[in-house]
Amino acid sequence: MELTGTILHGRSFDPIEGRIHIEDGDIVAIEERTVDADRLIAPAFVNAHTHIGDSIAKEAGEGLDLEALVAPPDGLKHRLLRAADPETIVKAMRQTLRFMQTGGTVTTIEFREGGVTGVTQLKEAATGLEIDPVILGRESIAAMEQADGFGASGANDADFTEERAATAAAGKIFGIHAGEVDTSDVDAALDLAPEFIVHGVHLAERHFERIATEEVPIVVCPRSNAATGVGLPPVERQVETTTVALGTDNVMMNEPSMYREMAFTADLFDIPTREVLAMATYRGADLIGADYGVIKSGRPAALQVLDLGSDNLAHVQDPVRGLVRRAGRSDLIRTIRPSTADD
Repeated sequence: MELTGTILHGRSFDPIEGRIHIEDGDIVAIEERTVDADRLIAPAFVNAHTHIGDSIAKEAGEGLDLEALVAPPDGLKHRLLRAADPETIVKAMRQTLRFMQTGGTVTTIEFREGGVTGVTQLKEAATGLEIDPVILGRESIAAMEQADGFGASGANDADFTEERAATAAAGKIFGIHAGEVDTSDVDAALDLAPEFIVHGVHLAERHFERIATEEVPIVVCPRSNAATGVGLPPVERQVETTTVALGTDNVMMNEPSMYREMAFTADLFDIPTREVLAMATYRGADLIGADYGVIKSGRPAALQVLDLGSDNLAHVQDPVRGLVRRAGRSDLIRTIRPSTADD
């Protein structure tokens, strides 16, 4: 496969005109040359935090606070999940995965409720699709063993010491929510030495010091935090402190669009647009040890191709800003994954 256009090259997303050569799912060469640059070739997205099980409950629970919406075991989403039949849950998750697949996303880091059954259902939902969820099971060590790791709700909900030890012994990923509502669970979450924490809306100075010293990445979900009213994460300070990745969180509250998440983040926080794009691509990939998110020779061909001649993107002067602040699904021509890059 060969692709030509304006290429956002490397970790700095330098725009160059040229051609990408792809073989066996990998980028084998990038040829810088004058071409018809009516296409924007950018890294595909890595959505660093989702809960897609609640795809059965989109826009449910207006007026409820965060605890009433999602707190285990009896938050609204958990009650709805218990009441739903398995076929409905699998179908709804498949629809969400397909939506993400056709929106420039190649993988998502999914905190999956329902124990072993929940993990199995998500694997079934993803069968045959061109998106590979990284599944962090919840509620039991057995779920972690069937998944890619463990996704803990929060240190105030339970003692996750055994789950953390088992996950480490298995060489898998351990992530945990922390600082979403207040600071009360942050120290206990950090004591578990997670691969990353999610949200970090409320962090004290000592937490920033620990996060920096212990090099703990943070996944932020600004639209979700705004929707639930818990506040907005201090993204500028987080970016100065550690690695920060971007996620869309619960499908019941937000469509899992990384375009919308990037634009929201760029509008609300004083950080460079290139950093926002990094948060939506290789920062999340780094959390799971994937080589996605960077267009460079030798890297997997996980790409999105957008139409620079669309009514929306025509005359964009800065392609990085255009992608981060302006682009949407209607501008996307195709998403390319390594397994389909030669098709």
